[in-house]
Amino acid sequence: MAKEKGPFELFALFLREDAPGKWDLVVAAEWIDKNKEASFKYIAGIVQKTLSKEELLKLSRIVLIDERNPALEALHRAMGIEHSIAEIQDSNFFDMQIKHAYLITSRRRDNPAPNKVPKLTQ
Repeated sequence: MAKEKGPFELFALFLREDAPGKWDLVVAAEWIDKNKEASFKYIAGIVQKTLSKEELLKLSRIVLIDERNPALEALHRAMGIEHSIAEIQDSNFFDMQIKHAYLITSRRRDNPAPNKVPKLTQ
């Protein structure tokens, strides 16, 4: 998905305390924020094509996180990772009590063209 649409700021699986045995796919990306409905359909379609029926039954929902969510920045500070796997247990993210999590990507996207401060002339 990242190759086709663009990088993710967050791509993770969360096992919530209140949903035993069911995982949430939690994602954030700039391209998702541009059109959440189309992005959700795209992600759901890829997930359905990629996972087996047994794996799909273990998935509870897809959660789209706004890239401006302050909790996302806190997660990036706690764990920075891209296209790998980090495991977290017994934490709270996005007001969800998480029993177990696998972070595949948690990385803030820097502004590719930082605002330039004009030089002051005398």
